[in-house]
Amino acid sequence: MAGSDSPSASTLSGYWVQTASALSSIASYMRLPALASTGIAAALTSLLYFKQRALIYPSHMPPNARTDVPRPSQFGIRDFEELVIPTDDGEKLSAFYIRTPQAGKNSDITVMMFHGNAGNIGHRLPIAKMLIEHVRCNVFMLEYRGYGTSTGDPDEAGLNHDAHTGLKYLRQRAETRDHRLIIFGQSLGGAVSIRLAAKNQDAGDIIGLILENTFLSMRKLIPSVIPPAKYLTLLCHQVWPSDTTLPTITKIPILFISGLQDEIVP
Repeated sequence: MAGSDSPSASTLSGYWVQTASALSSIASYMRLPALASTGIAAALTSLLYFKQRALIYPSHMPPNARTDVPRPSQFGIRDFEELVIPTDDGEKLSAFYIRTPQAGKNSDITVMMFHGNAGNIGHRLPIAKMLIEHVRCNVFMLEYRGYGTSTGDPDEAGLNHDAHTGLKYLRQRAETRDHRLIIFGQSLGGAVSIRLAAKNQDAGDIIGLILENTFLSMRKLIPSVIPPAKYLTLLCHQVWPSDTTLPTITKIPILFISGLQDEIVP
């Protein structure tokens, strides 16, 4: 995940490294019988399996990220709306709709922004400001369930559902129903964006997909981020198979953005 998501990576890496260290200590120093060692390993493996959502989606990071959401006005953005969008499975998603301050050839374009796995939409407002001022388009920033002030708990199915809910909202909103749409995803948001674009490329209103430092799949990312866990990747049920979904996108141009100094995504 991108550099902006590094706190979550440190937590995830530390968690797995500590687990590997514990297993090594148990086997090497405590000299426990094989049966006991196997039982402990099984217990720790189960812990990793059932706690992975908290590791992959650290919505509480940085501290107070669930409650302290910067507003567009704090960045000098004047023309915006703060929205609460309901999902059909009962969640309420917070969002910002930010209008470009100047009319022009891109004023009928709205960029849908999907952020990485830590923080909230308010932390990405400087990027939105650059888009409305330099590209002169509109920006729609949707908060995932379980992030910021949105309700619910995050997981792969839920985040994909949220993205579809946001797209449906823009297509039905009077102001944006005729807009051209660009989907922009960073890191985890890139995986969300790939799935959304793949499933909606035939409608003709999505004119571009921008992917910033995203990953091939969660299972392929784990060995590079947490080497001790490379043998446990099959336990990852939050798969995000972008590597198999991306080739199915044939009707939308794609821009890939990557940095050689990214600390997380190789």
